[in-house]
Amino acid sequence: MMVALLLSIAFVSYLFNWKADYSTLSSFADKTVLSKNLLNKLGAIVSHYFIYQGVGLAAIFFPFLLGLSGYKLFFGNKINKLVSTWAWGILHLVWLSIALGYFFPTKPLLSGIVGYEINIFLNSYIGNVGIFGSLAFSFLCFVVIELGWTPENMNLWMASIFKGKSDGENRNEEFLNESVPIDIKNKDEDITRVDIDQDDSENKVQMEEPFSKKDDIVMEVETLEEETIDEKLTNSLVEKQGFFDPTLELSNFRLPNIDLLKDYGDTGITINQEELEANKNKIVETLNNYKIGISNIKATIGPTVTLYEIVPDAGVRISKIKNLEDDIALSLSALGIRIIAPIPGKGTIGIEVPNQKPSVVSMRSVISSTKFQNAEMELPIAIGKTISNETFVVDLAKMPHLLMAGATGQGKSVGLNAVLTSLIYKKHPAEVKFVLVDPKKVELNIYSKIERHYLAKLPDTEEAIITDNTKVINTLNSLCIEMDNRYELLKNALCRNLKEYNKKFKERKLNPNDGHGYLPYIVLVVDEFADLIMTAGKEVETPIARLAQLARAIGIHLIIATQRPSVNVITGIIKANFPARVAFRVTSKIDSRTILDSGGADQLIGRGDMLFTQGNELTRIQCAFVDTPEVEKIASFVGAQQGYANAHSLPEYVSEDNTSNLDIDASERDALFREAAEVIVTAQQGSASLLQRKLKLGYNRAGRIIDQMEAAGVVGPFEGSKARQVLINDLASLNRLFDDEKL
Repeated sequence: MMVALLLSIAFVSYLFNWKADYSTLSSFADKTVLSKNLLNKLGAIVSHYFIYQGVGLAAIFFPFLLGLSGYKLFFGNKINKLVSTWAWGILHLVWLSIALGYFFPTKPLLSGIVGYEINIFLNSYIGNVGIFGSLAFSFLCFVVIELGWTPENMNLWMASIFKGKSDGENRNEEFLNESVPIDIKNKDEDITRVDIDQDDSENKVQMEEPFSKKDDIVMEVETLEEETIDEKLTNSLVEKQGFFDPTLELSNFRLPNIDLLKDYGDTGITINQEELEANKNKIVETLNNYKIGISNIKATIGPTVTLYEIVPDAGVRISKIKNLEDDIALSLSALGIRIIAPIPGKGTIGIEVPNQKPSVVSMRSVISSTKFQNAEMELPIAIGKTISNETFVVDLAKMPHLLMAGATGQGKSVGLNAVLTSLIYKKHPAEVKFVLVDPKKVELNIYSKIERHYLAKLPDTEEAIITDNTKVINTLNSLCIEMDNRYELLKNALCRNLKEYNKKFKERKLNPNDGHGYLPYIVLVVDEFADLIMTAGKEVETPIARLAQLARAIGIHLIIATQRPSVNVITGIIKANFPARVAFRVTSKIDSRTILDSGGADQLIGRGDMLFTQGNELTRIQCAFVDTPEVEKIASFVGAQQGYANAHSLPEYVSEDNTSNLDIDASERDALFREAAEVIVTAQQGSASLLQRKLKLGYNRAGRIIDQMEAAGVVGPFEGSKARQVLINDLASLNRLFDDEKL
């Protein structure tokens, strides 16, 4: 019993001090090294082997069994009872260790190495479902065998509970028997009719009519049940199978560890009192030179920029201070002075001054922040830190699309990596898919390793990272088809957005046989949008605009980056549907206004310094730095795990140039084929829009006729946004072609 007491003390103490005592385990012989365990080093090492290297929290059964055995031996109990106690105790110990390892696989202290390894061994043979079933069956065996909760005993307990009610019913029946004499007719036959004898024999009442009324009542109840049968079926499915889990196929998938990101050491804010005092004096002196008095000044230090908030004297015009932006920059000898006059929500004027020694905002610091880890968002993005050194976390699902622009080398690609890294660290592969478009072919190629986990692509496409402009057009049109399909599913499911739809599907209220299924979020990332506009023009802008206008409700979100923020690239249609915008440093005020509809981006200092707006005021942020080797480590970690058989497949889209040779049978030509050919040859312009105007056709019919002309050799192949080349020079040549080919 004393050994049991000492073991209990050591075990409980180990649970509170195991981290501190871990380093002392290898110094058992060194008397100078002490442990925090109440039994010192002996208690620490014994507890370590029983709990961490052993069976985890289930080790508490050992002192319990020892104490119980000592108590029974002390009072002379029989040995066979003691053997039974140890047998049940060992079974409980093993069961608890395996159960803790199953429900808490990432906390080996709870299950111990034994429970953890047994779970891995069982999982490789019977899977998670088999382990859960075995644990449940073992628990039921314990309940039935050891506690004696058999069905028979349960029925007896239930009968005893309702005994009072049964006695009351019996007393009512005896009262009726005494009050009304009953005459039973036709004893040899089945009892189908009962007469109640009264003094007046002519008023004999039969019990058939009341029984028929009861049947009618039952029918009404059945009708009510039929009205709620779907809800009952759903509830029974949830009770039997639980809520649908989209991550079940990759149940062993582990999100990346924070250690994959580089630690830059102390990335906190360093306060340089001399620099702050010097900047304050220069700002006050410059404003005094223009006879502008200041009643108060306050400094907020950020990673790369310090914000000086000033309160001018009464009667000073704000525009007068705003016009001194260049003068203040000259006095401070600093690049990127930005004046906010006034600061929204405050009665102050802000002057942002770059720090002489900026701090590095690492991706590790923003990912490990409490604000990001506890963010209850659909698509959380930790993009960097604000001027007050607070981690800036936004929800891509609420944006709903993001436009990123800035000059070359100012941090756009790093910003895209920060966005993708945030989503990979937070979301399971079943919950989000990426469509990556990289015209430069080298920026997003590092994500090719996560193809079978996070990427989506067209069927029968070799590479998931899209670099060919033709495939970009097909992919964008495929996303439009996916959008239409999803809207049809939401309409049938009576849901307004993807979150409601997936919640309904998880609750098993939607039938997969009707085409319903769990729909992951799809994030389209375009690294260089200007190149696509330059080469494809309207063929890219039209599906992009359509997706931007309609796709937010069904979980398709766009992130577009460009280094050329001109009005012919970021058009009015694009800007109208991208309220969330990020501007890195640009070279002119015009570019800043193109991106943000206001100035300021030309005053940034570069190296990830950016302005973010979501349709309201501007927020200055230092973008988190994530280097290429860090992204490669994350991609390798994800790619090394078990993934899906293939990348997520988008709907198949057949472009116009791929359908031109499908219809080559002359007997299936359009009735207006010859007339249309004459129009094309006369105008020497092979376009469907010409046929629409001249022959008053719809677009689809005009397009089919153009395809038939290509098959007949009248026009050339599809050439993007240009009109097709006409291969017949005049009507005489066209007539000869008709005669020779008998078209």
